[in-house]
Amino acid sequence: MSGFSKRGERVVHEGHVVTLVDATFVDPDGESFEREVVHHPGAVSVVPVLDDGDTVVLVRQYRAAVETELLEIPAGKLDVEGEAREAAAARELEEEVGYRAGRLEKLAEFYNSAGYCDERSTVFLGLDLQPCELSAQGVEERHMTI
Repeated sequence: MSGFSKRGERVVHEGHVVTLVDATFVDPDGESFEREVVHHPGAVSVVPVLDDGDTVVLVRQYRAAVETELLEIPAGKLDVEGEAREAAAARELEEEVGYRAGRLEKLAEFYNSAGYCDERSTVFLGLDLQPCELSAQGVEERHMTI
């Protein structure tokens, strides 16, 4: 056990994707300290490999936070209540690139920026891909290229 504990938190801002809180903690010596913490629902991403074994399907889409287009693997936040991470990955793959994976294998799970945010991401390998209907959901997805 680390000896650190959280005493409480106060919501500063609740947004569409994240919630910012001021949190109070106690260290092992009994001293209180505060940190700003971003609560995030978590995310999934998929490395979709075509049957040739050499081709990975990527998306280029605008990212407002960095004000430019980025080349990425298909990804998205956990935004369906109670949805398992593997199911969310399958959904994002279909929505963003129009492929259904016959197999999804978990590659990694990690905290993106644990110094201030609780976002946990899971990366899957998508294999045995079959084309399906593309169903772009957001404004960035409607304007991205595959």
